Amino acid sequence: MQPATTNRSVFDILLSLGSLALFVGLIGWVMWRCLKRSKEPGPLVTKWVLTLVVFSWMIWKVIPMVARGGYEGAFMGIPLTVASGLILAIIWRHSIADLVAKPFGALYDGGDAEIEPQAYYSIAEAKRKRGHYHEAVAAVRKQLEKFPTDFTGQMLLAEIQAENLNDVPGAEVTIQRLCQQPGHAPRNVAYAFNTLADWHLKFSVDREAARADLQRIVDLFPDSELALVAGQRIGHLAGTEYMLATHDRPHVPLPQGVRNIGLLQSSQHLTPTGRDPAEVAGEYVRHLEQHPQDTEAREKLAVIYADHFQRLDLAADQLHQLIDQPNQPARQVIHWLNLLADLQIRHGAGYDPAWQTLAQIIERYPNQAAADIARNRMDLLKLELKAKTVTRSVKLGDYEQNIGLKQGGRGKIK
Repeated sequence: MQPATTNRSVFDILLSLGSLALFVGLIGWVMWRCLKRSKEPGPLVTKWVLTLVVFSWMIWKVIPMVARGGYEGAFMGIPLTVASGLILAIIWRHSIADLVAKPFGALYDGGDAEIEPQAYYSIAEAKRKRGHYHEAVAAVRKQLEKFPTDFTGQMLLAEIQAENLNDVPGAEVTIQRLCQQPGHAPRNVAYAFNTLADWHLKFSVDREAARADLQRIVDLFPDSELALVAGQRIGHLAGTEYMLATHDRPHVPLPQGVRNIGLLQSSQHLTPTGRDPAEVAGEYVRHLEQHPQDTEAREKLAVIYADHFQRLDLAADQLHQLIDQPNQPARQVIHWLNLLADLQIRHGAGYDPAWQTLAQIIERYPNQAAADIARNRMDLLKLELKAKTVTRSVKLGDYEQNIGLKQGGRGKIK
């Protein structure tokens, strides 16, 4: 029995020493943190020393006196305990007051929260507004010396160079340096290249440079929403002749109006005729062969297929290419599903196809408000079908009825 008792005593001693070491270490860490965060470390150390002296005196003298009781404990121990408490209150009075008042003061001054260093461009903005562009550039560069990767400052510098100093090449260099820095969010990089493309179109009238800027987005972030938007812009870039015409502002001749229009028996022949939908469909097909990412053109082609050619199958094919393409924004997919349901209702596809189309909105985006709108529409779908039932008797002309439908119109988005 003796060895077991000895082992247990050794274990208890080691456990006590470990607990004491842990307690002392925790107290030391707390004291180090307080000392590091204190604005006056010297007085804080003095308070700790005085507190240690008071507690030591209480442990060795006052507490045993109170524990013995009797006359000495009642008339000597209790008053000394109160006196020790008063001494401690005097020592820590400012700290106690700060502890109570600090939560309320923090509502107004932010408390001890550290302010993250950041660049300020108010001086540069003020100089820019006064027309002192070179001084504004100097002010921006001064801030960028401290914060070389600040996105706002670099974009402001490029904006002053392009819009105020007519230095588009200099702005391009600034944007290129910005986008080569690691750590910038993809959306910020895409915004920078989109802005540079705008400057190339507006100030340099350089369509190819703008196309190259947008293509950088596609190359840097393939198979993403940013790449889709950039591809859409590439498909919508105007020709050089059109951009030059917008700068030159040519005069547009107006034909002379019809005289004595009130004496005509009918003015129907004066109504301007729109473009032939077959011709428009052909243009869209040719455009999509070159720019398959142009979602707007593909959507318009789908509407022409349904409304003019009465080919709901081809319209659905175009819209499904848009809907099923990855990384499309949710709002766009919801719009195309609702458009497909509209075409199905308008052209007599029946209850089930339209219901299934609306059900896709709920299946894809169950937690969005569009899902609730789709449910309400599904509940009223039969009434909507009755209200929008129309005859589909459209007389086709002698032109090729499948113009633009045989080849490029059914091409998949790549």
